[in-house]
Amino acid sequence: MLCLSLTPLLVLVLVVSLGAAFPQDTLSKGCRLFKYRNIVPEKQKAVDRMRQEFGKNHTCNTRLFHRKWNAVDLPMSDRVVLVAAELNLTTAMLELPAAPSFAEVCRQPLEFFTQAREDVRGCVDPGHQPSGRLRNWLHKLQAAMRTGSAESRACLRTTTILRVMQVLDNLRCAALQDKC
Repeated sequence: MLCLSLTPLLVLVLVVSLGAAFPQDTLSKGCRLFKYRNIVPEKQKAVDRMRQEFGKNHTCNTRLFHRKWNAVDLPMSDRVVLVAAELNLTTAMLELPAAPSFAEVCRQPLEFFTQAREDVRGCVDPGHQPSGRLRNWLHKLQAAMRTGSAESRACLRTTTILRVMQVLDNLRCAALQDKC
């Protein structure tokens, strides 16, 4: 009888000691990009369909995406910051009002990019100082997003949507944690 009553107590002590060794908040806030190593073809097709549908009627180009460097050339910590910024921009642009037919085409990609943005946020080191290249680009991005004119905003949206496949590639590269 005494052995049976000690068993639950021993299990409780084991669980409590393991809980202290592995804090619960690290599990919920950890970096979980592994699922983006191989993006599900259905999601990739939905994003490409949205890009093609949008590109039929729009032409615009901003200098924001003309970079002399690629994401794979950045250190991993910078790559994660870049992907986080690109996902913030992409979701912001997809959330802008759109014609009902295009809004429906955007629904699934917006859900995907919103989830990816949340996942990437858990990977960004808040104390990280980006390299000079990335810091310069982030400054340009902030300036482009602050632009108040509807024409500039529309151009930024167009360019962002047309370059959305590059955002997917950068997300995949960040998930691989190595050169792509």
